[in-house]
Amino acid sequence: MSSGDIAERTGTSDSTVRKRIQRLESDDVIKGYSASIDYQQSGYPLRMLLYCTAAIPERGDLIPDILDIDGVVSVQELVTGEQNLLVTVVGETDSDITPVAQELLDMGLTVADEVLVRSHETTPFGKFNSEARTEDDS
Repeated sequence: MSSGDIAERTGTSDSTVRKRIQRLESDDVIKGYSASIDYQQSGYPLRMLLYCTAAIPERGDLIPDILDIDGVVSVQELVTGEQNLLVTVVGETDSDITPVAQELLDMGLTVADEVLVRSHETTPFGKFNSEARTEDDS
């Protein structure tokens, strides 16, 4: 979506939208841009959630290495419970997922639970919905 499209939807000028986006980028509110991928359509119909346990002092440091594993698409650090990392993996078959779990074990993590996801949908946080904004939010 272009800044002009956003301006039209929000009732502001194109330059105002561009300036706000630049400010959000410089303030690290917007950290980057990524494609929204339909893994099923792209040939990777399996999405598996691996709930893992890592040593608490190490869990945050392990995230970049976990993200480097082929098939891993996201890692979330959890702060409650024994399972403190949630690793999302995509693959064509079960045989694509198993090596990921093995690599996690080789890194010293425990894979406590595996959950096969049937569907996954997202939506922007409601506060970012342009129709819900008031003039005070500008």
